[in-house]
Amino acid sequence: MKAAIRKQIYRNLMRTIICLILSMYLTANHAGYAVVTAHPLATRIGEQILEQGGNAFDAAVAVAAALAVVEPYASGLGGGGFWLLHRARDGFEIIIDGRETAPENAHEALYLDDNGNLIPHASLTGGLAAAIPGTPAALAHVTRKYGNNSLMRNLIPAIRLARKGFIADSRLVNAIANHQQKLSHFSASARIFTPDGRIPAKGERFYQRELAKTLAKLGKHGESGFYRGMIATDLIRSINANNGIWTQADLEKYRVIERPPTYIQYRDAKITTAGLPSAGGLTLAQALNILEQFDLKEKNDIEQAHLIIESMRRAYEDRTNCFGDTDFVIVDIEKFSSKAYAARRATTINLDEASQSQLQPNELACRDDTQSQFRLRSLTPKTQQNLDMVQEGENTSHFSIMDSEGNRVATTLSINTFFGSGLVAGNTGILVNSEMDDFTTALNASNIYGLRGSLANTIKPGKRPLSSMSPIFVENNHSILIGGTPGGARIISSMLLIIISFIDKQQTEITSLISNPRYHHQYLPDEVLIEADGFNKNWVNALKEKGHEVTEANRKWGNMQLIIFDKATDKLKKASDPRAAEYVLY
Repeated sequence: MKAAIRKQIYRNLMRTIICLILSMYLTANHAGYAVVTAHPLATRIGEQILEQGGNAFDAAVAVAAALAVVEPYASGLGGGGFWLLHRARDGFEIIIDGRETAPENAHEALYLDDNGNLIPHASLTGGLAAAIPGTPAALAHVTRKYGNNSLMRNLIPAIRLARKGFIADSRLVNAIANHQQKLSHFSASARIFTPDGRIPAKGERFYQRELAKTLAKLGKHGESGFYRGMIATDLIRSINANNGIWTQADLEKYRVIERPPTYIQYRDAKITTAGLPSAGGLTLAQALNILEQFDLKEKNDIEQAHLIIESMRRAYEDRTNCFGDTDFVIVDIEKFSSKAYAARRATTINLDEASQSQLQPNELACRDDTQSQFRLRSLTPKTQQNLDMVQEGENTSHFSIMDSEGNRVATTLSINTFFGSGLVAGNTGILVNSEMDDFTTALNASNIYGLRGSLANTIKPGKRPLSSMSPIFVENNHSILIGGTPGGARIISSMLLIIISFIDKQQTEITSLISNPRYHHQYLPDEVLIEADGFNKNWVNALKEKGHEVTEANRKWGNMQLIIFDKATDKLKKASDPRAAEYVLY
């Protein structure tokens, strides 16, 4: 008996030693892992998936599903997004485009009345604002093609959160309070988010049992559990009862698209990010290529800011006028990403004086054939002025992951505005998006982010609206940065500032990097928007002396999630944006 016990102890000891050796081997290049999200419960779920044998791609699916539960105002099954993946074993990189698509019954003049005027809120609230969601298909696709786990296994933590509830934090409570009126228009939304007619209290357990059932059906049946059957029927019935135009064919036709990433060589770093229909890649490419024409290290803070602002102005100009879904329109990607084009654009920058943004495209920009694709009239100046005064929305969520094998994920997900269209569809528990507002609704009309309409971004059936979502990898000889942020039109400028600080200023202390004050220029309106309390009067006055219109926002923006991997030490550092607590309204 004692001999048998000794043998068993010996076997267990040997198994432990072998496991330790294997663990040391597998993590020799990448010690540990990092998961960083906009909510601690989602972060912990991602970590648990990794600890239980899942890889970074499994963790990403689990995190995305968890965020749909704990951050329902920011992302979810009723929305879409972009997933940037890096597979360590062979260096393979891909963008999973889970962006929403326009319904088959959509058309260019969808949001105009008989007189050609924009119908107030039609592209932002209710069923007509909702494009066909891509997130459910992306969850299934990423798991099936890149994960180790089953889809159900990856969704179980989110299902439990939704069914058993979680403790409401101040962000959820404040978000509901700020957008209660929007939610009150729809009975299912009001029932879930204001139970018994009241806003949940901080510390109260918050339940989403209908969403739990929907997640379970998705886990069991994959995409067909969402895009076909009872859930699809309920979605269509509810959305169309609220002015929507969805059909069963819309849902059945939806597919995620695997796209090659956009690669940008900036000084000694390689930047990997999303391409069209995300405008992030081409806009960042042009801005960085312009800045590469200058030695920023030789410039003082004001000179640097002036150059960065002017690069933003030019990059956003082409984003506004020329970019769209390349499955539907021709965009000269080679030109917009080229060093030669950026060099020509850089020559138009006056180092001492701000440029003036013009409504017409720059003479170097769009192809002539985009003009014939657009039939909508321009808005009157008065209507445009009213639209420019609309408050901005910027509701999205980002997470970053790196596992012990070196697989990495940067994912940005959205339902567009806070709580999307405001409509929870039927008994599904799903908040559907308001992403149709990201299309051009009238020539030169601003969307909720203040971005003007482009010729290439008009509404077509099956088309994907232009986006600013910009998940990124930045890699040089020393480090790898994994990151992204919400923020609407300000996503691209926020990531641009991070890249410049990381590469040009060699700022790798992650807490300082993510806390740097942010500023933004998007071509039109012609102003430099700066964060509240972020910049001193001397800095502001110096920019004004160069002719910049500087406007201080009433708050900070973004909810960035960053990871930095140090190649020399194999150490991982992560940080969540300190601005997160303020990110609850628009």
